[in-house]
Amino acid sequence: PGYEIIDRKEFLAVKKIFDEGGVLFAHGFDNLRKKYYVREFEKKNAQFFKSKYTLAVTSGTAAIKVALKSIGVKPGDEVITQAFTFIATAEAIIDIGAKPVFVNIDETLNMNPYELESAITNKTSAIIPVHMLGVSTEQDKIFEIAKKYNLPVLDDACESLGAEWGDQKLGAQCDVATWSFDAGKTVIAGEGGMITTNNREIYLLAREYHDHGHMYNKKLPRGKDTHRIHGFNYRMTEIQAVIAKVQLQKLDYIVKKNRENYLILESVLLEINGLKFRKIPNQCKPLCDTLIIQMESRNIAEKLVERFKAEGIGTKNVPDAIEWHFAKYWDHMLDSFEMSKNKLEESLSPSSQIIEKCIALPIFVKTDKEVMFNNAKKIKILINEVIQNNE
Repeated sequence: PGYEIIDRKEFLAVKKIFDEGGVLFAHGFDNLRKKYYVREFEKKNAQFFKSKYTLAVTSGTAAIKVALKSIGVKPGDEVITQAFTFIATAEAIIDIGAKPVFVNIDETLNMNPYELESAITNKTSAIIPVHMLGVSTEQDKIFEIAKKYNLPVLDDACESLGAEWGDQKLGAQCDVATWSFDAGKTVIAGEGGMITTNNREIYLLAREYHDHGHMYNKKLPRGKDTHRIHGFNYRMTEIQAVIAKVQLQKLDYIVKKNRENYLILESVLLEINGLKFRKIPNQCKPLCDTLIIQMESRNIAEKLVERFKAEGIGTKNVPDAIEWHFAKYWDHMLDSFEMSKNKLEESLSPSSQIIEKCIALPIFVKTDKEVMFNNAKKIKILINEVIQNNE
């Protein structure tokens, strides 16, 4: 993630704002500033994603909520997403007043498209596939179903900035995509998010909602701006924008190093007979910030994680933060799901059978190749020992 490679460039970018007048707000104060950095950052993202429209917001969570509003999701609607995601996906749906409907995952650890169609009802207003930990969903199948029922697809790509689908950036294929720049993401700004779309009306509604309903009428001063919807405040600050802009320039390097170190770890672990890896869709070029292995049982996975802890080897979200990333554990939101705890657990049993046997190993950009290889050999030895002790 981007926090590994913060250096003086980010500091100087922030300092420049103060040298140029110290305006931290994205709008107005024309005589006190030299640049509009949030707008500049949006343009850079449009170039990167080859997207017609981009909108910077305060967080990835805000991006999902604003995008939901922009595609017309209303209170009482249902929005389908997947069981394995960060809790923010469900929170954004609930905050709109809609009901999250969870589809189980498949061996990609993302939305199972073969369960998607059966989850659609006359209340369904959108589908949110989530590209978890750097790997795409089976997009083509999901899009086919969405098109059949005339439903918009909102990509939650917050954990996969830098991944690709064929010859395009991941997220360029859907109606609207959302991204995160929080402290653990590929590109960071402390907090921050982005919405990308090629649909002008979606963009305009998102822009209005994120800024108190402002329509940005060029014929009027901001204080007399026109409005057609009520909004809220999800505006990114200039400080967030300049930090994220510097980080975006480092993205190619981050992805390159991720993939190099991922291949080292994968090549060593492939030597273990029968070890199962996460399935990668054919057209997906992963971000490679995480390598996920699946053990034969939950019991073996738990024993292996204990061995990892004893040796100072960490995991990433699975299983260390699984309660924040798997809907089975969100019994504090049962009223919004409109189901009992037993029903929730029962409905997500197929996902439990997969995710609770998995271990996610983080890949770090700054790990030297030789160190990476030695770490991989150590992990291989531990896996073999745990497997042999359980035979």
